[in-house]
Amino acid sequence: MIKDYWQNYIDGRWVDGKAGRHPVENPATGLTIAHQALANETDVDAAVCAAKKLHLSSEWSGLRPVERGRKVQAMGQYLLDHIDEISEVLTLEQGKPLWESKLEIEGAARYFEYYGNQAETLEGRSIPLGNGYLDFTIHEPMGVSAQIIPWNYPIEMTARSLSAALATGNTCVVKTPELTPLTNAWFAKAAEAVDLPNGAVNILCGLGSVAGAALASHPGVDQIVFTGSVPTGVAIATAAAQNVVPCVLELGGKSAAIVHADADLDAFETDLRWGIYFNAGQVCSAMSRIIVHDSRKDELIDRAVAIANGLSTGPGIDRPEFGANMGSMVSVAQRDKARMMIEHAEAQGAKVLAGGHALNRPGAFLQPTVLTDITPDMSIARDEVFGPVLSVLSFRSDAEAIQIANSTDYGLVGGVFTSDTNRAMRAARDIKAGQVFVNEWYAGGVETPFGGYGKSGYGREKGREALWNYVQTKNIAIKLGEQP
Repeated sequence: MIKDYWQNYIDGRWVDGKAGRHPVENPATGLTIAHQALANETDVDAAVCAAKKLHLSSEWSGLRPVERGRKVQAMGQYLLDHIDEISEVLTLEQGKPLWESKLEIEGAARYFEYYGNQAETLEGRSIPLGNGYLDFTIHEPMGVSAQIIPWNYPIEMTARSLSAALATGNTCVVKTPELTPLTNAWFAKAAEAVDLPNGAVNILCGLGSVAGAALASHPGVDQIVFTGSVPTGVAIATAAAQNVVPCVLELGGKSAAIVHADADLDAFETDLRWGIYFNAGQVCSAMSRIIVHDSRKDELIDRAVAIANGLSTGPGIDRPEFGANMGSMVSVAQRDKARMMIEHAEAQGAKVLAGGHALNRPGAFLQPTVLTDITPDMSIARDEVFGPVLSVLSFRSDAEAIQIANSTDYGLVGGVFTSDTNRAMRAARDIKAGQVFVNEWYAGGVETPFGGYGKSGYGREKGREALWNYVQTKNIAIKLGEQP
């Protein structure tokens, strides 16, 4: 049973929202499962002021880093200790299978483990300026970190930024997604459980046009992290620029896997299944395009169709076990957007070889889909679907494959599958993306930096590189007196 009403969390207190209440639907049924407190500009201001007050007090940033890191790690353990209850709520509000929800929570906990360990490793350096000077650098927290979270991975994406920000001594205001706001409550509970000071973690839900806009433009905010669409990212960056506030923007992708004639297609089937059908394709780094050598095109398409047709699609709460299954999309509106993009691709000459239709049942379900006869100029090959829709293109030369892979405005991730190391390294060099996978889609982990080129955004999350988003580097130069 899910409680009917969920409050926001500001300055260590659970509070109502001044914009009323917002219904949260189960996308597998279309039924309302709970109501969430909805924040307005006044609530945002209260949260930012609480975070700023704590930051200025140095109660959190002034802790010895190892102590701060232990608390951050303990927050991750809190999530694991409550994984069963969190995963059920996540599945009901987001639509993914229950086993996928548990994987997401485990991934979220891993961020807290990793960045908690990193807290005491941020060290400055000594810069030699000759005998007359002592010069060194120190790293200081930015201050108030505003974090605007997407609906596809509400637990893991919050953990990604929250853990790094807290580990480096910042205070945080998290604006949860309207479609999937409920599970973020456990970050507030974790903060309470590990005795974080009031104001360190503030969690509120509000409409993007109201609370999101107020947070992005608030003069008390010192740094912004956003994951979402390009138009919203542009609006946030524009608002932040008015206050000269730095942003980290992750704005999606249209990522391509180049599959050469010598690729191991047996192994690639696993990459295909995870690359496009995990979380019903609602993954910013999804393998939404496959660019396959002409000589292997038919074989690969047969395998892709078999995988798509072999997936059982239905309510995520009925899918507790790892397997060949997929849940609903996050909303009927998101499902219909994907379906219309499929129809438009057909009108442009694409062929649907698997799926392509909504299920004949309540809920935001879309069949796992495979499209072929795609050309690089088609909108389906250039625009992000954010759904379980795979586009298959073909190539004859290595140069053509790279040209097709780089033919979109995005550049988040890419991949190359081949047994030829030299070919793989040339492709990794030439693909315009922030991360390139060789012979395994989603290779890497929390330890590896993640971020895009072009309209996929800027800045890097994950890995050591993410820590620099949350600190200012200060240089201190000391003129030494004359030796006696």
